[in-house]
Amino acid sequence: MSLLVREIPFPEGRGLGPKSAASMLGRAGFLSQLAHESLLVEVHLTPKPGLVDLRNNGSHSDMNIATFEASAAAIVPFFELFFMAGAASVAQPATEVLPELRRLGLEAEAAMLRATQGVNTQRGAIFAFGLLLGAAGRQAAREAALEAGALCGDVAAIAAGIVARDLEGSNRTATTAGEYIYRRYGLRGARGEAESGFATVREVGLAAFRAARAQGGEGETCLLAALVALLAQNSDTNLIARGGPEATEYVRREAQAIAADGAGAKDFISRLESLDDALIARNLSPGGTADLVGLSWFLARLEGVAP
Repeated sequence: MSLLVREIPFPEGRGLGPKSAASMLGRAGFLSQLAHESLLVEVHLTPKPGLVDLRNNGSHSDMNIATFEASAAAIVPFFELFFMAGAASVAQPATEVLPELRRLGLEAEAAMLRATQGVNTQRGAIFAFGLLLGAAGRQAAREAALEAGALCGDVAAIAAGIVARDLEGSNRTATTAGEYIYRRYGLRGARGEAESGFATVREVGLAAFRAARAQGGEGETCLLAALVALLAQNSDTNLIARGGPEATEYVRREAQAIAADGAGAKDFISRLESLDDALIARNLSPGGTADLVGLSWFLARLEGVAP
C-alpha cells in the first residue's frame, strides 16, 4: 500500500531567497500543500489502532476516510492564511500573532464542521498546523531556512504561556475536555505540546521515523514506526477522555511491546491489527497521537527524510 505523496518542489531551494510577494506566496502555497498532504497521509496510514484508516473506522461511528478527506479539503485554504498571518507579524513579539492564528483557526473549524455535517475530525490538526504554519511565515519573512528545529522553536515562542492562560487559575467549571483533563490529571494536552515546541513530535515521532528510515524502511513503514513510538510514550488526552489513565497505560504497554521488536519484525503489521481490534472492542481512540503522526510526516518531508 503506497502513501498518497505528491512531489512538491521547494521554491528557490530550502531558503526563502528574495523577499518578494511572489516568493512569499510560493512558499505559502508549498507549505499549504505539504500540510494537506500530511493530513491525507495520516488518515490513509494503515493499520492505526483505534483510528480511522483504510482497514476500518476505528472506534468511531460518525466518521470514515471520506469524512476526513472532505475535512482536509475544507481546511486547506486556511493554511496559506496561517502562513501569511505569521509573516505579517514578523516585527511583533511572537505571542502577539496567537490571537490572529486563533481567529483563523475558528474559521477553519467552522469550515471543517460544515464539510463534515458537524463532526469534529481535525480540530487538533487545525490548532497544530495553524501554529506551525504561522511560525513558518515568521521564518520566511526573516529569510531563514525552513528547518524543523527553528520552526518548532518559533511555535514554542508563539504558544508561550498558553497553558497558564487557558487552563490554570480559573475557578469556573471546566467547559472543555482539555480543561477537565488538565484539572483532574495534570495533563497539558495539545496546548502543552505546542508550548514545548512539539517536543514529543521531534524527540519521539520524528526520531523514530528517522531511525526506521536509516534502517532501510519504506515511507509507510517508517511512519507506522513513528506511530508506535508515539503510542508508547504520548499521554493522549483522547484516550484519557474515553477510558481514563488505565486506557493510556494499556495502550502504552502494548505499543512498547510492539516497538521492542521493531518495524522490521515479520508480525509487525499483524500485531498492529490485533491492537486495532482490541482498542475498537474497548472503544478507545488515540486521536491526539494521530495529530502528532501528521506533524511527524510534515517535518520529515520538510527535512527531506521522507520520500
